[in-house]
Amino acid sequence: MYVDREQVQQRMHGRLLKNSILRFIFFCATIFGLAVLGMLLYRVLTQGLGWLDAGFLQNFASRRPEDAGVKAALVGSLWLMAVIAPVSLILGVGTALYLEEYAKKNKFNDFIKLNISNLAGVPSIVFGLLGLTIFVRELSLGRSILAAGLTMSLLILPVIVVAAQEAIRSVPTHLREASFGMGATKWQTIYRVVLPAAIPGILTGSILALSRAVGETAPLVVVGLPTFIAFLPAGVLDTATALPMQIYNWTSRPQADFQSVAAAGIIVLLVFLIVMNSIAVFIRNKFQKRY
Repeated sequence: MYVDREQVQQRMHGRLLKNSILRFIFFCATIFGLAVLGMLLYRVLTQGLGWLDAGFLQNFASRRPEDAGVKAALVGSLWLMAVIAPVSLILGVGTALYLEEYAKKNKFNDFIKLNISNLAGVPSIVFGLLGLTIFVRELSLGRSILAAGLTMSLLILPVIVVAAQEAIRSVPTHLREASFGMGATKWQTIYRVVLPAAIPGILTGSILALSRAVGETAPLVVVGLPTFIAFLPAGVLDTATALPMQIYNWTSRPQADFQSVAAAGIIVLLVFLIVMNSIAVFIRNKFQKRY
């Protein structure tokens, strides 16, 4: 069969040219994103580092910038995570296990999976309205940590379910068959084989979801969490504030110094996220080496 080398070279030249153009566009997009992130970090660090000291971490919120601190907001965020993490992980992973391992393959279950995926793209303020209706008013939990934590759990639940489904689905079939061949029951196979192998993938999605929950403000505003608190909560039924709410309060103040105080609060929030993500990544890598 005759091959026109000149025509082949022309097509190859066109493909290589398109590849070079697209690679340049993608490179520019990456550089643009990194440049914007770098400018944001530079602005936050230059504004906030001067206000970040031991007193800033130990003081409560104040009407004077020089006396303002994040003690109540930081402790409140820790309380929120103590509610959000177990509730969202247990419900999310449990839902994914049922849908992937126990539910029958039919149109109804496919419809449920489709709607769970769609819920991951719903604006966060909608979940705030849902939490206000169910937890704050119907269940009479008020503006408590429990109400806010359950609302944020609803927000990130679809993301965790989808990530857990993909992780469970990616476990090799021969691992399940080997477990069944050794006489293990279905639950023993799930508990001892499927879940340990899927933990790296589950944690990857959970890290992103929990990070989103820590930084979200709109649902907390709708639920009614206060922005100014000068005491520490004693339990999940107490009222508390969170770092995003405190930062939101400072940025809305007219005094210029409060903008720098808000930048210091953003630095604390970033460190909080980095520490939380580092712990989750360590756990993920530990299990990833085993499978």
